[in-house]
Amino acid sequence: MYILAVGLNHKTAPVEVREKLSFSHDDMKKALELLKQRQYIEGCAILSTCNRTEVYAAVTDVDTGLAGIKEFLSESSGFPLSEIRDYLYVHTLYDAVRHVFRVAAGLDSMIIGETQILGQVREAYEVCRDLGGTNGVLNTLFQQAITVGKRVRTETKIDQNAVSISYAAVELAKQTFADLQGKKVLLVGAGKMSQLTAKHLVSHGVNSVLVTNRSYDRAIALAEEFGGKAVCFEQFYDYLPQVDIVVSCTAASGYVITPDGVARAMGQAERELFIIDIAVPRDVDPAVGDLPNVTLKDIDELQHVVDANLEERRRLAHEAEKIIEDEIVSFFKWLSSLFVVPTIKALREKADTIKDNELTRAFNRLAPISDREKKVIGSLANSIVNQLLHDPIINLKEYAATHQGHLYAKILQNLFNLEVEGQQMKKKEMGQKPVGIKSSKK
Repeated sequence: MYILAVGLNHKTAPVEVREKLSFSHDDMKKALELLKQRQYIEGCAILSTCNRTEVYAAVTDVDTGLAGIKEFLSESSGFPLSEIRDYLYVHTLYDAVRHVFRVAAGLDSMIIGETQILGQVREAYEVCRDLGGTNGVLNTLFQQAITVGKRVRTETKIDQNAVSISYAAVELAKQTFADLQGKKVLLVGAGKMSQLTAKHLVSHGVNSVLVTNRSYDRAIALAEEFGGKAVCFEQFYDYLPQVDIVVSCTAASGYVITPDGVARAMGQAERELFIIDIAVPRDVDPAVGDLPNVTLKDIDELQHVVDANLEERRRLAHEAEKIIEDEIVSFFKWLSSLFVVPTIKALREKADTIKDNELTRAFNRLAPISDREKKVIGSLANSIVNQLLHDPIINLKEYAATHQGHLYAKILQNLFNLEVEGQQMKKKEMGQKPVGIKSSKK
């Protein structure tokens, strides 16, 4: 049995192609049934997000499996295969396992180390499993991929460095206020960036949100989203003494927040005010940052944080790759054992059958001999068989620890024309349940 992955993503295909090859939850049952109609596909799973669509399959033949999956994607999308072939990437065997591990770890994402993909991998696996698409090998593969994703994030902390402007604002706010718990924020502007920044701030402890906007209705709508309060745009200075953080992102052509306005509003207040200006052109006069107890950060400073954190994520990605390689080794040790153990058993059984048949023929041709003589001849035959099989079996067990162990087992099966029990991972052995595999984590 061989593992394949065929798909496309944001790096290989434009959105107009990706959307044609996406699968909704409602589409999944029919899609899996179409895939499993192909007899050479033992199990399959589909991962479909806004940035990627990938088909994973356990197949009995690599070339036939790849051709069938590509044909399926062509039929599902309505595109001739000739039109989508160049958008597709193909991973087989070792590379297919590495790919799904990297996807779950967030190393193949648009933003390195992003966390959403791990949940998407888990959900895709569970849906395909529950619909009867997967088999034992794919169950174990996806179970370990999810474990790998968790391990990478736990050991490298790759997802804990802000790589968006809105999240970087939170990181800078935490440098001014050690704890955001109970802090209050005023949003000047009710656009998408203000919404995202407020969302991150609230998730880190900010418990009161005020919103002001030239369109009061939009201010009300955004304030309701956070259980906050809308304030008139002409009066927002009056609320500065009540808040700890100001996030400004409007479409104004000039400064919205001035030094005089902030100074008058704050008066003699001995409290910290953190202002985040994420507008272009800037909303806040840079001189505001010179006022006592006021910290001002603009879009360039936020971008600097993002760039530094992206570089840190790239560095941590190298550590993550080492973890993935360790986990690949442990997976293939397990996968190879599925081939090696039955192959060794079949080889011994065939050798014993040949030996027993030839001993019977030899005894029938000989004159009557004693039991002792039969025992000596039998021992000789056993010794010859055991010595002939010793090296192939020992070497096969060693090869089982490599990512090509199952290939050596397959070659041995073909050379000796072995009938291997469970060769197709029969349901009674594999079922639809994941087979336990130990992580290589120390």
